[in-house]
Amino acid sequence: MKTVYTCFCTDVIHDGHLNILNHAREYGRVVVGCLSDKEMIRCTKFPTTSEEERIALYRSLEGVDEVILQDSMLYDDVIARLHPDYVVHGDNWKEGAEKVVRDHVEQLIAPYGGEIIDVPYTYSESVKKVDQRLKEKLAMPEYRRKRLRQLIDMTPVVKVMEAHSGLTGLIVEKTVVDSHNGKLDQFDGMWVSSLCDSTDKGKPDIELVDMTSRLRTIDDIMEVTTKPIILDGDTGGLTEHFVYNVRTLERMGVSAVIIEDKTGLKKNSLFGTEVVQTQDSIENFSAKIAAGKKAQLSDDFMIIARIESLILERGMEDALERAFAFTAAGADGIMIHSRKKDPAEIFEFCDRFREKDAKTPIVVVPTSFNQVTEEELAAHGVNIVIYANQLMRAAFPVMQKTAENILKAHRAKEVDSALMPFKDIIRLIDEL
Repeated sequence: MKTVYTCFCTDVIHDGHLNILNHAREYGRVVVGCLSDKEMIRCTKFPTTSEEERIALYRSLEGVDEVILQDSMLYDDVIARLHPDYVVHGDNWKEGAEKVVRDHVEQLIAPYGGEIIDVPYTYSESVKKVDQRLKEKLAMPEYRRKRLRQLIDMTPVVKVMEAHSGLTGLIVEKTVVDSHNGKLDQFDGMWVSSLCDSTDKGKPDIELVDMTSRLRTIDDIMEVTTKPIILDGDTGGLTEHFVYNVRTLERMGVSAVIIEDKTGLKKNSLFGTEVVQTQDSIENFSAKIAAGKKAQLSDDFMIIARIESLILERGMEDALERAFAFTAAGADGIMIHSRKKDPAEIFEFCDRFREKDAKTPIVVVPTSFNQVTEEELAAHGVNIVIYANQLMRAAFPVMQKTAENILKAHRAKEVDSALMPFKDIIRLIDEL
């Protein structure tokens, strides 16, 4: 009997999956692959149930002869193991980002005469309802909040992109690419930056935009996305205020807040010593962290300490002393920042920190040292990479140039070729 293989990456079975199984049964013995957690997160599907639970679910389906774990999104492991005569999949993988997966499977099975069966994708109200329920489940505070910790455990490096509105949140949520090595890739979470939030409101980045306004931005993003959110909490403010903000953020479903060890009127870190910036004492900042940890009610929420010693040229020893002190005070992660274009001091910090602490997550923001790759950072023990302001910085010059060109031409025709059709923007929103 011929072997038929199909892979599922879902927590809930709907009519579309059953339709694929019905087609598969027509060709022979059906083996269903359960895509592993670490691979699911690379193809826009974050698991809300364990691999074991998904395997049990698939085994319970009528017509399934065997269920195996698939460890490669590109099917390499299962093709080598099973040499299936047929690979069955919904025809939605014939275009878009998933086409790279189909092309790769075709290359793997062609040498021995294997065949792909593309089943017409099932569009129905019941399928739409199940998909919507899954999205809503991922967006619920109790699921979204814990995803950052899960991602840290599942992936070599967590990729986070800034979002300052519902639209930019959708871009971060939905952008999936072929990452040149035949694999799909996407961002894992969103960074709500005080710099970008302030800039979007036309105000200076001096903590002028209050927490109530910041929470509205988060709410706008949360309403249309499911990925975890890390908030730029600036200095955290007064300790008495910080503890209440921790509870609010935790209740909303925010995964983490990053606070920096400075006091007084905020100045952006990239100014370094060009402006007067006052670093908080280790004792005061440790007490703020401890108070925040005491206030939170779940184990999911993370308070991450941002160390400004390298920015303020206080030296590596000061940075490391603070890192170990803040970790001892309860910090769930350490963010180390630098404005140098060479990542050497970041690498040194990470290496020396990892000599004594192999577990506490390290966060970096490679804005100045932007030539370094995620893989290089991960090799030095970095867990989270935040692209902190690129969407905002990309949008500003394009909008300014468009405005200038309309003024010069006294009409909009000259800028039309540089604009995205509005129907494509509407499609992005309508896909919710």
